[in-house]
Amino acid sequence: MNTGFTRRDWFAAAGSAALTSSAAEAAPFAAAGAKDLRGAFIILSTPFTEAKALDYEDLAHEVAFLDKCGVQGLVWPQFSSELVQLTKQERLRGMDVLAKAAQGKKPVLILGVQGGDTAEMLEYAAHAEQLAPDAMIAIPPTKAKSLDEYHEYYRELCKLAKRPVFTQTSGGAPGLELSVDFMVALAREFPNFGYIKEEHDPVIARMKGLIAHRPDPIKRVFGATFGTGSLYEMRVGSDGTITGGAMYADIYAQLWNLHRQNKMVEKRELFSKLLLLLNLDHDIPGARLYLMKKRGIFKTAVSRQKDVRVSAEEIAEIEFRFEALKPWLRA
Repeated sequence: MNTGFTRRDWFAAAGSAALTSSAAEAAPFAAAGAKDLRGAFIILSTPFTEAKALDYEDLAHEVAFLDKCGVQGLVWPQFSSELVQLTKQERLRGMDVLAKAAQGKKPVLILGVQGGDTAEMLEYAAHAEQLAPDAMIAIPPTKAKSLDEYHEYYRELCKLAKRPVFTQTSGGAPGLELSVDFMVALAREFPNFGYIKEEHDPVIARMKGLIAHRPDPIKRVFGATFGTGSLYEMRVGSDGTITGGAMYADIYAQLWNLHRQNKMVEKRELFSKLLLLLNLDHDIPGARLYLMKKRGIFKTAVSRQKDVRVSAEEIAEIEFRFEALKPWLRA
């Protein structure tokens, strides 16, 4: 099957170094000068005005904030971006805004191109391809009825994209699972596939199964779910975390840096402080947007998905826990 490029082409672009046990430290299939695809990849939140219009100015400002925080990657739009609340035109224009805002910045840019079916996904992917991001990511198709339709969806995306393709293992059609074997087989077929956002139970067992096939054909294996399992995931060899949480971006970035530096005690201490805030999400659903506004990332704390309000009592609890992170903030 003609994909527009060969496995040899990709390896040539990545360099001629032999694939050894340390090859996971390299950037597989990256074009010359491209950025590494590991670390804290933050899914951008989507900002809205008081009238609930998408605020493109704040979306661009969020990129600048995340760059100051030292994150390794920017991802948009995904579920943490209120994806299902966005129109087609908002998604397309948002991609344009982010591609421009990310120019000259250190983090890699990954554009979300998922659709309910292959045809819808290809519309977004064609637009994203013109913007030349560092990679694309696609949630599985929600309208699929079989794994054959999953295969067609990712096959067509890999044929179109001239860059790495990420998939996440949740969020697709009910009852259809992206198995480890399925992803390994697809990565063998398409060398730009094999970048996995793993969040399907049992996460650790599946991660280990994918990592056993790294660096070829599986290239990268990321955790997700707000990074709540990242301490253990990094221990078993994950390549980072893809998560919503711009309000904690500097913390996620430093957790990855501490991991790279083998500073395990410091990493554990910082992770425990982050968990104090992450476990507020259930009891104070407005905590995240409150902090987005508090930190000056967004002008408002408006959501299309829910009515976000925080009481004085809730603010006091958020501030009390956030205080523990202040020595670690970078932006």
